[in-house]
Amino acid sequence: FVSCVSGSAQFMTFMPQTIEVLSGSCVTIPCSFDVVDRYKSNVDETCKALWKYDQTVVFDSSNPQTRGHLTGNLKNRDCTTTLNNMKPENSKKHFFRLECNNDPKYDFTTRQVDISVTDVPPTPTLTPSTLKVKEGTSVSLKCSAPAPCLSHPPALTWSSSLGHIQESLQENLDRTKVQTSVLTFTASHLHHRLEISCTAVYNIQDGSSQSVSTSLTADISCELIFPPKNTTVSVHPSGPVSENSRVTLTCSSTANPAVRSYTWYKADGGREDKIGTGNVLDITASEVSATFFCKAENDFGAGRSNTRQIEWSLVSDVNCHLDLSPFVHQLLIQKVSETARSEIVVPGEGLLSIKS
Repeated sequence: FVSCVSGSAQFMTFMPQTIEVLSGSCVTIPCSFDVVDRYKSNVDETCKALWKYDQTVVFDSSNPQTRGHLTGNLKNRDCTTTLNNMKPENSKKHFFRLECNNDPKYDFTTRQVDISVTDVPPTPTLTPSTLKVKEGTSVSLKCSAPAPCLSHPPALTWSSSLGHIQESLQENLDRTKVQTSVLTFTASHLHHRLEISCTAVYNIQDGSSQSVSTSLTADISCELIFPPKNTTVSVHPSGPVSENSRVTLTCSSTANPAVRSYTWYKADGGREDKIGTGNVLDITASEVSATFFCKAENDFGAGRSNTRQIEWSLVSDVNCHLDLSPFVHQLLIQKVSETARSEIVVPGEGLLSIKS
């Protein structure tokens, strides 16, 4: 909106250049004026305010039948007026006229307010429109919507209750009003890529309780910056594996910016030996007991996984011949467990257990 000065150097009005209003609602026109010095003492309680477009009077403060009311005090040069139940056919340029019992009687026609009546409510704005912050930073988002009808300002709601909300009615430079709602919260990695929207609900001022709403989905990617979190190791295959078989370890982590390096370690008592890099590590299972873990790093820190131990089992198909004089028996090693204990079946003699 642009504030305008109208008339000669002495007869002047100050009002917005344009106002957009929802059909069926009211519009409050901020207005002030000045007159030549010789008439200033005549501007008193006998004066009345009129609003016109072309030669049509749409409001007369002395006539209670006209649709609207004068909210300003003419004695204070305040001609602020509210017009009710605006319709699309009222989309015209309006000007102010002052009539007093004693002069002046004057049309302030040089500058007029262009009122635009629409069937669609004004769209709220969200600032900032983009958001890139570090985790833990305090964030404030401001939703604003024009409030052309002061008796029915829009109600603003947020799609997500992320934190504290504070509402207020603020004034622009041209004295039009805007309803604002400020959402304040602490940025978390849980908000990453969260879509945040603000909705403005305008109540219709034509005697009914009907309401209309509009929403703005902010084009916000909460680019939260955080070190690697939830770092985990997955093992494939997942169950016990045979000796010397291949095992694939995969390191995963959540981070922004993305993880730039993965490092693998083997833990043995108090020692931690680096054994590889990259998010995938291929190893050979062996009977040597070992635990593994990975580290994920980006520019803002590192995350470490829990340790993982590879479960292995040894299966042998070797046939052994033992001379248990005076009998020779063929012995079958059926299974060697993780503790490397062997069960040896001796036909006719029952079950022997030996350690290999």
